[in-house]
Amino acid sequence: MTSALLGLGVGLSLIVAIGAQNAFVLRSGIAGQHVGAVVSVCIVSDAVLIAAGVAGVGVVVSRFPSAVTVVTILGAGFLAVYGLTALRRARHPGAMTIGGATAVTRACAIGTCLALTWLNPHVYLDTVVFVGSVANHESGAGRWWFALGAMGASAIWFTALGYGARLLRPVFTRPSAWRVLDIAIGVLMLTLAATLVARLL
Repeated sequence: MTSALLGLGVGLSLIVAIGAQNAFVLRSGIAGQHVGAVVSVCIVSDAVLIAAGVAGVGVVVSRFPSAVTVVTILGAGFLAVYGLTALRRARHPGAMTIGGATAVTRACAIGTCLALTWLNPHVYLDTVVFVGSVANHESGAGRWWFALGAMGASAIWFTALGYGARLLRPVFTRPSAWRVLDIAIGVLMLTLAATLVARLL
């Protein structure tokens, strides 16, 4: 159980941060658009990545930096496009009501969430390499208890973020609130994209 609690703590320390994935989950939760699907994608993706790290895939990732470079380029491009899309949404406050014209299909929501998760190079460095290396310092079955703790952290966080965001809905009945949120998301995505590109130069 000690290993599981350690995994829970490490998982929360990595995942509770402002990032592209969390911003998307937050916006989906506020809008009430396919929250269950988005949260499930995040939880399952993290579970797969954590399991891969504990199984030793992190060593492979660290030995082939060119793979991370490719993901970084793709991720930066996607973040830039998503950021510009968010800024464009911010220009049209009339379309920013909950359940209004900005509603997206389930397939689009899942696809966007998958891209924000799997095209993020940090997810491989943090979840696969870092969590995997820390887990493998645990002896015997302890590393898998650590992994379960980290997976639990992911499940707790994304569930709380996705479904807890509904508490902010009264604020977002005003188009101006959606404008502020989309501007913040747009700036965040473009900043992350620029940061990824800068690391390649």
